[in-house]
Amino acid sequence: MQSLALGLFNGVSYGMLLFLMAAGLTLVFSMLGILNFAHPAFYMFGAYFAYTFAQLLGLGYWWGLVAAPLCCALLGAIVERWLVRRVIRFGLLGPLLLTFGLEIVFVEAVSLLWGKQPVAYAVPKSLDFPLFSLYGIDYSAYRAFTLAMTLAVLAGLFLLLKRTRIGTTVRASLSHPEIVNALGHNLPQLRTNVFALGAALAGLAGALSGNLIGTDPGMANQLGTILMIVIVVGGLGSLAGAFVSSLLIGVLQTLVVSTQISWADLLAPLGSVLHGMAGSDSLSQPLSRFAPLVPFAIVIVVLAIRPRGLMGQRH
Repeated sequence: MQSLALGLFNGVSYGMLLFLMAAGLTLVFSMLGILNFAHPAFYMFGAYFAYTFAQLLGLGYWWGLVAAPLCCALLGAIVERWLVRRVIRFGLLGPLLLTFGLEIVFVEAVSLLWGKQPVAYAVPKSLDFPLFSLYGIDYSAYRAFTLAMTLAVLAGLFLLLKRTRIGTTVRASLSHPEIVNALGHNLPQLRTNVFALGAALAGLAGALSGNLIGTDPGMANQLGTILMIVIVVGGLGSLAGAFVSSLLIGVLQTLVVSTQISWADLLAPLGSVLHGMAGSDSLSQPLSRFAPLVPFAIVIVVLAIRPRGLMGQRH
């Protein structure tokens, strides 16, 4: 019961952070029709920018939390305006190769500027205490803050897209870009703004989670694969699908990490049928050792049943 409660709390927090990044990547895919392979790098930059403003410059955590997504948005706007826009006119393969290369360049740039070792990006002291206890387990105030912050930002994103004129224009441009352009809207600038918004969301996720998960140059590659799995499982271009997929992967992977049972325990009810197998060394290993495989297992099962993803649409 304790492991279940802890796993659910941490899993929802992790899932919401995944969606914070997946939302930006989904918007960019819907708007430009490309998978931005450099997107995880903005998550990495968010953590490093927050660390730089908060600790290296001594401005404090809150300034770092505000500055990091703004810096990532500026960097994203530059990438779209001066790089992606120049190659996308020649087809979709160019932007894919470009963003894939940028991911490598950005990771190497971070290694040169901040070093290859993890940096000491710390949780703010004002939130470094147990908020409450459940079944004898303390729940961090900072984890609760990251969950609340993520929910607030995503609620704001929903209101922006659904309740404002800007959001209406963005949603219209996703499905009918020619009409939006004919009505006099600056479609190239709108694409730049959406790309910058996606980078800002990834940067905010990095600023919020870098002091929990760890801030090092490898963080982009570690999360990049999971992020791609999230949007494929949810359905390419579907924000609702990305939300469901993020929570599904976040909760299941965290529950597997926190469990202490083994394959042998799961096979025990089968009795003598699998008695020899249950006693093997491989099946005596805890399930937590297989946690990194959970996202891959989910994507295999989902695509086998529904190739378009959970909420992907037939085109």
